[in-house]
Amino acid sequence: MSNSALQLIPDAIDRFGTRVHAVGRDQWNDATPCTEWTVRDLVNHLVGEHLWVPHLLAGETMAQVGDRYDGDVVGADPVRAWDEASKRSLAAWKGADLSGTAQFSFGEAPLTMYADQILVDLTVHEWDLARGCGRPEALDPAAVAHGLAYARANAERMADLGIIAAPVPAGGTDPAVQLLSLLGRTV
Repeated sequence: MSNSALQLIPDAIDRFGTRVHAVGRDQWNDATPCTEWTVRDLVNHLVGEHLWVPHLLAGETMAQVGDRYDGDVVGADPVRAWDEASKRSLAAWKGADLSGTAQFSFGEAPLTMYADQILVDLTVHEWDLARGCGRPEALDPAAVAHGLAYARANAERMADLGIIAAPVPAGGTDPAVQLLSLLGRTV
């Protein structure tokens, strides 16, 4: 499953970036399905996540990275911040050896799991961003299929860790709806 995630991540980064570039100047403070996040907060979260990627894939610990990516990492130009973070992240993924492990806030985990989580994060937050900005919400079927398999196996554990909202009843059999519902989104 994870080699597939590694193959799908570059396009997922590009798709999320396309959504970021489509945010209107007056939409940065709009609400998203992530109840505590505005559009800007959502992009800030993804920028922060992708700033971490090169460090974790290079074997650095959370202590070594420290708090340099806490708080506001997008500044006055969220689009530029995304472009810079995603460029570094993409370069790190392209050269990644996922045979090892890394330390995360929830403990040590395989890098293959990290790739799965990044793909799910990009895919679900792509939908969140589209919904928050009133844009088309269609998601890539391959990313959804991969994410759904991962979410089915891990949604309860992720909710227990506070990483995602608790699952909600799915409003249909569409794989994207099932994925979003498993990750606490009402579609």
